[in-house]
Amino acid sequence: MIKLGLYSSIANPPRGDDMDRCVAETISEAELAEACGFHGFFFGEHHQDRDGFLPSPLVVGSAVAARTKRIQIGTSVLLLPLHHPLRVAEDVVTLEAVSGGRVALGVGIGYQEADFRAFGIEKKHRVGRFEEAIEILKKAWTGKHFTHKGRHFDIENVRVTPQPIQKPRPPIWIGAWVPAALERAGQIGDAVVMSPSWPLTESIAAAETYRRAAIAAGNQPQVVMMRDAWVADSLEDAARVYGPEVMDAYKYYWQNGANAFHEFSSEDDFQFERIWKDRIITGDPETCVAEFKRWSKATGSTYFLLRLRHAHSGGPPHKDIIATIKRFGKEVIPYLGD
Repeated sequence: MIKLGLYSSIANPPRGDDMDRCVAETISEAELAEACGFHGFFFGEHHQDRDGFLPSPLVVGSAVAARTKRIQIGTSVLLLPLHHPLRVAEDVVTLEAVSGGRVALGVGIGYQEADFRAFGIEKKHRVGRFEEAIEILKKAWTGKHFTHKGRHFDIENVRVTPQPIQKPRPPIWIGAWVPAALERAGQIGDAVVMSPSWPLTESIAAAETYRRAAIAAGNQPQVVMMRDAWVADSLEDAARVYGPEVMDAYKYYWQNGANAFHEFSSEDDFQFERIWKDRIITGDPETCVAEFKRWSKATGSTYFLLRLRHAHSGGPPHKDIIATIKRFGKEVIPYLGD
């Protein structure tokens, strides 16, 4: 059975002036997603962005938890090196209590210099802080007193309460865009969250790199596939409504050196008609169903996180997102279990 979740990039370009509206819209989208059969609803984290990109995903997650009953709530991703892991452990188990045990903690090392400068943390230490924090989270969620003496964190005889509802603990998903991160996810994570921008061939290779590392470490691999996706009457309709938003995002990643677009040499290369195939799951409902099944068979993933709302443009508009959530619920999700 293929599961679909939603990832919401909460931002309000160019200045983040109307974030209260954006958050309210996102909460209503989460309520509708639950009613339409989506499995999860996820948020990311950034700081110091002019567009107001959501800085506190667990706070908004609590609001979604209060308005829903079944849908999984998570981060994709929380920038773990920016946080003290004991604080994260407490916040996540609090969200567990609020939601009734529906939390998945997706974490990543971060890549934007502004995120690290804001908290006085040197970016060069992000991997060490990240790996140490994962170790602390796992200790903290045992319900036992523990001590940790590390390079970045020094914790003496503490016990985190309340204890997690999920047993043995909330799942830790690790976002990964490069081979070293994919291997790290396999070694110390419960799942990998893969780049939404990779084409299918690179996604297959990345999933295999992760899977080998997970099996070697004695872990059960789980591939969570983030995808840019949009269902419409036709590919042409999707290109008109969704195309400009996703192209803005891809240009941003390319400008910041994302390896997913190494084959492109200029912004002029970012044309929806050229780039969508084997990268974006879109088109009419029948095409979307077939594409999810094709991607699932090729990558081994049975969980797709769909990115409908894009931070770098702020769109598509809320009314269009509502319409496509309904279409996914009525015309795509019921046919993914065949």
